[in-house]
Order: sequence, then C-alpha cells, then structure tokens
Amino acid sequence: MTHRLGFEVTARTGAARTGIVTSARGTYRTPVFMPVGTRASVKALEAADLDALGAEVVLANTYHLMLRPGADLIDELGGLHRFSGWNGHMLTDSGGYQVFSLSPKVDDDGAAFRSTYDGSMHRLTPERAVEVQELLGADISMVLDVCPALPSTPDLLRSAVERTAAWAQRARRAHGRPDQSLFGIVQGGVDEALRRESAERTVALDFDGYGIGGLSVGEPRHEMLPALAAAIEVLPDDQPRYLMGVGDPIGLVEGIALGVDMFDCVLPTRIARHGSVLTDAGRVQLRNAAYARDPGPLDPSCPCRVCGRYSRGYLRHLLQVGEPSALRLLTLHNVAWTFALVARARAAIEAGSLDDLRREVASAWR
Repeated sequence: MTHRLGFEVTARTGAARTGIVTSARGTYRTPVFMPVGTRASVKALEAADLDALGAEVVLANTYHLMLRPGADLIDELGGLHRFSGWNGHMLTDSGGYQVFSLSPKVDDDGAAFRSTYDGSMHRLTPERAVEVQELLGADISMVLDVCPALPSTPDLLRSAVERTAAWAQRARRAHGRPDQSLFGIVQGGVDEALRRESAERTVALDFDGYGIGGLSVGEPRHEMLPALAAAIEVLPDDQPRYLMGVGDPIGLVEGIALGVDMFDCVLPTRIARHGSVLTDAGRVQLRNAAYARDPGPLDPSCPCRVCGRYSRGYLRHLLQVGEPSALRLLTLHNVAWTFALVARARAAIEAGSLDDLRREVASAWR
C-alpha cells in the first residue's frame, strides 16, 4: 500500500529520532507536541496564537464535535480547517477515550452512550467513527479502540485488545477519504506481551501511522515505560508513532527517548487555567503569596512573549482578581514552554546529548 503519510528520519540518538512527516497538506517536524483543541479551539487561544507559537499539529475531539455542533454542520462550513481558521495540520481522535469514560454499553458492534450535553442516546461504531472524522476533514484520523481503565483484570485487557483489533479492521475497510490518513491504535495495558501482540495485529492491517493508547491513565511510570517500549519494538521504523494523551515534561522526554514521534495532552492548557506554570525549574503555582511582589518573568530562560513582557507579580494579580487575560497569558506561556522543550529534545537528538536533557528534566520535575 502507498501510505498517505510519508515519514523521513533525519537524525537518531539510540531509539530516539527526529523526522519529517509529509501529508497532503504539507510537512511537520517530529518529535511534535500537539495542543488539544477539544471543541475545535485550544482553550483560551485562537488560531492566530497557534500560528505565532509555531504550532504544527493541533488535535480536535470527535466525541465533542459530533455532538456539538455536529459533523454535518462542520462539513457544510468547509471542514475543520475552514471552520476553526487553523490552516496547519489537524488530528482528530475517534472519541473512544471519552465514550469509555462514560461507562457505555459495549458489544462487539460498538458502544452506546448518553451525551454529556443533553442526555440523548448515541451509538459509536468503528464505521461511524470513520464517517464522522471524514466529515470533519482532519489530516489524520484515528480508529475507534477500546480503552480500559488501569488497573484492569487480565480478562478485561484481553477483551480490549480483541475488540480493538476487530474494530481496527472494520475501520480500515470503511476509510476512503484520499487526503486523510488513518492511524491504528495499540492497546494492552501494562502487559508487555499483550502490547507486543496488539502492535503486531495492528501493524498487519497496514495503517498510515500508529497510536499507542491506554497509557498514562493512572499507572506508575515504571510500569508505563516498559509497556510503551514493548509496543514500539514492533511498530514500523518508517512510520510515525503517536503516544496518546501524554504531555508532562518527564513523559515527553522519556517517550522521545524510546522512539515516540507525536504527543498530545491537555496538561499545559488545563493547569494554566488553575494558575500553574511550566518552567525549567519545575511547576510554579502562581497563586502562592510568595509571588505577589515578584518582579521576574514566569521563567527567566523562556523566550515567549509573556515572559518577555510581564512579571510574576502582575500575572498573579490578574489571577487573583479573575481577569480573563490571565488564563490566556498563562496558556500562551505553557504551550510555548512545551514547544520549546520538544525543540530542545530535537536539538539534543541531533547533537547526541538527549541523556543530558533527560537528567535535567527528571531533576526539575521528579
């Protein structure tokens, strides 16, 4: 099969690599962090902000968009890119993670669930997830998978792997949009043998890239990383690997060290709305009284425009008085800082110094 995505590795350090992904839309560099725009908008930011920050790929959420405003309406208005004003790459998840967080009724055909908006009943099948994402028109779409909670019993993990494999095959058959890539998803909890098996079965279906799901859902890191490594051992070297839902600083650099190319996470934007800031020295809770008279920037080493213009004392004041601009400014900084960390990882891979960055991040964030 000719894949809809091209992937060229440009540098390596151990298992880590930098690369360039080529799609119908253009190219983006890896490793890449994808900010989460759940409802076709990264919270507190607009498309022009994403341009200014240098975002290359943004994630949108199928579950939320199929319910509000609806995939048909987005298609009618020109697809997600025109609808949101964002012209860079977009990836849509299948909605599976959100659906399975609602304790749906699941059978071999699909999952039935109630809308969190109005309580109405809906059904998501592998084919319906593909159909919705083709209407949304993102550059990369994901198959519908079964994402079990951790810890889960061996029987539940086995069932999730079996259904994920069967559903992936159905999604692969249903997908036909020529300008949109489709990624398969590997499950298996923290069971390394099950991860390898799931990866082998997913790779056999020949997708455009591969997501690794069901990790960073509460399990300790010493269990997560071996399971991740087991999946990566099986995934093709010449296609993108996407660790779903991971974006904390240690998770990013350790995932990159194992050979992950793509990441997404709500962490940078979510903690900004609670007054927390990402810095090279670790997390800063800006609401603390200690910062009331602090004239320094959020992070002295951060090149973002927020750090170049505003003091910690001023930004804390905005938080304390409920000024909406506080959430926007802290979000801008956190996303910029995360992008900068991934750019440092790319440079470290090229220089052969990734282990130095891993030690630095572990020291600040442990």
